[in-house]
Amino acid sequence: MLNRVILIGRVATDPEMKYTPSGVAVVNFRLAVDRPVASSKGERETDFINIVAWRQNAEFAANYLNKGRLIAVDGSLRMRQWTTQDGQKRTSAEVNADRLTGLDKPRQDQERAGAEPEPAAEAPPNEPEAGPFDNE
Repeated sequence: MLNRVILIGRVATDPEMKYTPSGVAVVNFRLAVDRPVASSKGERETDFINIVAWRQNAEFAANYLNKGRLIAVDGSLRMRQWTTQDGQKRTSAEVNADRLTGLDKPRQDQERAGAEPEPAAEAPPNEPEAGPFDNE
């Protein structure tokens, strides 16, 4: 079986960094991905997809990604289910990111604010050294 998701889109919400009780970094944000085909009215539709990244990917997202950045996400689809306080069952789909890669340069206001330049994306351990979404 295969569960692989590859998305290219723009960061729709600034990444929100948190830490688990054991100190593991986790970040959540939404990615805006345009559909490849226009609607019957000729308008482009956009899907907003929840992204979750852990550890080094979370640090990368928190430090170098912000709303509007064009990125590639390589990961797997996860379904979360929970029950609300009033007893209603809820389900949510999210992409668990294995690799995040910035595809554009940081905006001018980041550079003026003294933000460090984005480092080259590195392949995670046990992954091939280069892939179609790696920075050169």
